[in-house]
Amino acid sequence: MRNLVNILDLSTEEIDELVKVASDILENPDMYSDSCRGKILGTLFFEPSTRTRLSFTSAMMGLGGSVLGFSQANSSSVSKGETVSDTIRMVSAYSDIICMRHPKEGAPIVASHVASVPVINAGDGGHFHPTQTLTDLLTINKKKGRFNNLTIGVCGDLKYGRTVHSLISAMARYEGIKFILIAPDELKLPDYVKEEFLYDGRCEYVETRDLEAAIPELDILYMTRIQAERFDSVEEYERLKDSYILNAAKLATAKPDLSVMHPLPRVNEIDVDVDDDPRADYFDQAMYGRYIRMALILMLLKSKGNDDRLAGAVENRALRCRNPHCISRTERGIKHLFDGNRCIYCDQTAR
Repeated sequence: MRNLVNILDLSTEEIDELVKVASDILENPDMYSDSCRGKILGTLFFEPSTRTRLSFTSAMMGLGGSVLGFSQANSSSVSKGETVSDTIRMVSAYSDIICMRHPKEGAPIVASHVASVPVINAGDGGHFHPTQTLTDLLTINKKKGRFNNLTIGVCGDLKYGRTVHSLISAMARYEGIKFILIAPDELKLPDYVKEEFLYDGRCEYVETRDLEAAIPELDILYMTRIQAERFDSVEEYERLKDSYILNAAKLATAKPDLSVMHPLPRVNEIDVDVDDDPRADYFDQAMYGRYIRMALILMLLKSKGNDDRLAGAVENRALRCRNPHCISRTERGIKHLFDGNRCIYCDQTAR
């Protein structure tokens, strides 16, 4: 049984196959309309979602399957104190595959360890969002026709932005990739992401605060929202929330084939005057999410093998993850597992 917790759980060959299948579903939906008849998808959203939750629901229904689940934690037994582990064990008995979103980083790893059906990470705190990255990759394939030799600007919340972390980890595997990381100092890309995907020289990267100076060089501009729910301080959020606002005037110097992407929802970081620009691809991007998730559900339901991501981890009761948003800080009954000094759940170092 396979799970999808991190985009790197998929090889580039598997991503190519998913893109191929998703493109075929997009062109021939009737051929797939009974592919999951009799199968049930459990959608467990401990944190609010619109596009991800509805696209998973639409994906399973488009394959002929059924859906059960909840859209907020307070409508489940979590509000009574039930652990993630117990919730997943229970839902595994009622469904054939599970997708889950949780505010605590590493929650999908806990879930995949106890589930008896495949688990898909639909976002865990500020950690990873692999199905959004698959959506992004399908969009890049459709709009640019390639995954190599691209200059990608990523703008906004690079510290807490799980979509950014997943996209960088995926695209760093391709040739000729350059990232321009555009963020205020307070929201720069975390060191643990740089250490794993950028410091080894696999791809070039530049950090800047200046969006307008970066725009002319870009093939893709990936805008992100400053996420109020990730901040411990309301004052810090208020100070940073309008750091970048893309409008039509700022696109005057952009390449004619620039692709403007955004994982959505947007607040005001992309002005509505950009929506009619032919380079605005974010609503197409949201639409592609349904089809890549259809392809992913089909792949995981058919796949064999065991998920051994915890095999190399060692319990160390003397260590404690320093990340206050890690599932190991709140989940009862789980082992505190480390690979050296790295927390197996959230990838940050211990203290």
